[in-house]
Amino acid sequence: MIKSDCSYLVTGASGFLGHSLIKKIEECGAKVRAFSRNEGNLISLKQKFPNIEIFSGDVSDEFEVAQSCQNVSGVFHLAASKHVGLAEKFSRECVKSNLVGSLNILEQSIKNKFDFVLGISTDKAAQVNGVYGATKMLMERLFIQYENLNPDTKYRVVRYGNILYSTGSVLCKWKDLLKEGKQVTVTEPSATRFFWTRDQAVDLIMSCLEEAKDASPWVPEMKSMEVGALLQAMAEKYLPEGKELSVNQIGLQQGENLHEKILEEGPTSNEVEKFTVEEIKRLI
Repeated sequence: MIKSDCSYLVTGASGFLGHSLIKKIEECGAKVRAFSRNEGNLISLKQKFPNIEIFSGDVSDEFEVAQSCQNVSGVFHLAASKHVGLAEKFSRECVKSNLVGSLNILEQSIKNKFDFVLGISTDKAAQVNGVYGATKMLMERLFIQYENLNPDTKYRVVRYGNILYSTGSVLCKWKDLLKEGKQVTVTEPSATRFFWTRDQAVDLIMSCLEEAKDASPWVPEMKSMEVGALLQAMAEKYLPEGKELSVNQIGLQQGENLHEKILEEGPTSNEVEKFTVEEIKRLI
């Protein structure tokens, strides 16, 4: 699907997944146009990948999106507001990024006849219990509608769970606090979550492009982690010797589920195979 003589747009390119995806696209011999609203991160991205073209803008701005979409063959739509708690507090901003931004990209797919548009969704779209999951569920439906409107473009959606150490992840905060021997805050140790590495996420994006037949969510088989086991693994790996683990348990927050689903009719994260503490230690 990736052609060596073509250019591809990556929205949210300066985010956690963007670096690995850009590297993968360049390895295919293609060119990359990186679109992001974070100017500082864009400059850093350009220094790391000198051959990319950078565009500063917000996906919720129709003009800026239209500019970035000129003369590209396909779009990897990564840009999104992803933090569950912030989505509950700043619902308008989440809707602007996740729905208005997606609509802007999809409208350009009609005008520019891309080879494909690929969007990133989440397991929270399968069991909606908050603003973030709701916006991603609606984004998935929009991709299906545009697929019916424009059969000349391939519309694809990848749906997976949490990515280890993604931007805003509690793992980053836990790691820093544990190294200093400080107290960590945890919501609910018995909660379970689907987890994925960054490399696995990029590989899944590429397999979706090659193998998916339509805009239905492309869903991997995923193992899950119990939050308590994840914290135990991090404490064993990063807590200084002689220090005792101190935990502040605050309970599930608004918009959070005790267990997740990655498929509407599939098993919950509590019902699938779980990573052991030793396996988690190797991943973190």
